[in-house]
Amino acid sequence: MSKVVILDGGHGVDCAGKRSPIWGDGSQLLEWEFNRDIVRRIAAMLKAEGIKFEILVPEDNDVSLPERCRRANVIHADCGNNAVLFSVHGNAGGGTGWECYTSVGQTKADAIATVLCKEAEKEFAPDGWKMRFDYVDGDPDKESQFYILKHTVCPAVLSENFFFDNEKDCRFMMSDDGKERIAKVHFEAIKKIV
Repeated sequence: MSKVVILDGGHGVDCAGKRSPIWGDGSQLLEWEFNRDIVRRIAAMLKAEGIKFEILVPEDNDVSLPERCRRANVIHADCGNNAVLFSVHGNAGGGTGWECYTSVGQTKADAIATVLCKEAEKEFAPDGWKMRFDYVDGDPDKESQFYILKHTVCPAVLSENFFFDNEKDCRFMMSDDGKERIAKVHFEAIKKIV
């Protein structure tokens, strides 16, 4: 039985602070909109390929992390404990480039994250984008105690798709080409793991 892909667009319209500066031309990226746009694009690609998926947060408002995890765990149980979760985010904090996270320790998510990292590297590194990998434990994902990673039963990977507080990154994130390429990276990885 093929896996069910759970797509989580992080944050919501009412989540304070998750936005870029207002750039010189008046444009601004709102992270919740970006995350949901990427999720919609991935979902359209999966639908076209006949790959089963569920959008974890179809509503625009912010849904609490405990509720997100509860929903993911129900989906996982309902599909015979055969789901995998991708939580899509934009990054901030003054850096640049692309990275992804799994929970702490060796889990089934590590192999999935490695596939995602390889797809991201193939897509973005030739353009000079920084690949923010951490090979301390032998694989490229970073590890964190992020709630969505710790409290979901299924393997879960959280992607940080460039920095919205860095104007170069943010312009890429706001472009249709950038959004399509970010979605494609997730789609190509998902095709390899389902």
